[in-house]
Amino acid sequence: MIRTAGLTKRFGEVLAVDSIDLDVRPGDVYGFLGANGSGKTTSVRMILGLVLPTSGTVELLGQPMPRGGHRVLPRVGTLVEGAAAYGHLSARANLNLHDASGGPAGRSTRRRRIDDVLEQVGLAGTGRRPVKAFSLGMRQRLGLAAALMSQPELLVLDEPTNGLDPQGIREIRELLLRLNDNGATIFLSSHLLTEVEQMCTRVGVLDRGRLVVQDELANLQALTGRSVVHTSEPAAALAVLDGRVEKRDGERLVVRADDPAALNALLVGRGVPVHELVAERRTLEQVVLERSEPGPVG
Repeated sequence: MIRTAGLTKRFGEVLAVDSIDLDVRPGDVYGFLGANGSGKTTSVRMILGLVLPTSGTVELLGQPMPRGGHRVLPRVGTLVEGAAAYGHLSARANLNLHDASGGPAGRSTRRRRIDDVLEQVGLAGTGRRPVKAFSLGMRQRLGLAAALMSQPELLVLDEPTNGLDPQGIREIRELLLRLNDNGATIFLSSHLLTEVEQMCTRVGVLDRGRLVVQDELANLQALTGRSVVHTSEPAAALAVLDGRVEKRDGERLVVRADDPAALNALLVGRGVPVHELVAERRTLEQVVLERSEPGPVG
């Protein structure tokens, strides 16, 4: 769906994107993760043909970019650098204009498609209210609605939950996952670790313009070889485990043990009450911190 090779962008002496090789596959919910200023938006703009790379190549839906843009961009829904809209017009009027140039879905279905996308993003009740009266979160919803108008097979979204409250973030997350279940591939640029961790199947991490991680989320969240035990008698558990406890925080113990079932049997067999016991997995935050260079966030 998206493939880059050695994709690089310089702005004068500044190396904004440093030879990245992205691989976004059909059916992915791909989280493109990085701090603000890491080069995410520049990368997205090169993928869509909005900015020419200094070197390297981009392939979008099997076509070279930007040369093949006229063939593939009608099949792609985009939200890049915030939602653009005419402030004096309503959400519906904006979507009418957005679709006026014609798309693969056709003019005859425009009204139904506008109704559908406004309902999907939670703007169905805005009526004739002008967009200039919308909050930032509502504008983001409108931008996402515009991206959905052509019923795209690929969505390229740059910080789509920017400005949304926690409820709005959850609603957009659920919407994107439903779209993915229905066959859409989603490329999601974000600086929010938790958002990527909750939604994405594959992750690429950009650090100062370099792609330092690209893998399945499940692989990145591998087991650590430790188990986390919650017990009301931590002192008794410490005695039984004899030096295998790496960390104690009240009734929570981190234990060197890669077989939770065997650990549970040992503790219960020695009369130690176990309220919860789970195998520990690495967090995405740990992965990002390990692979990224230390320094101030730009």
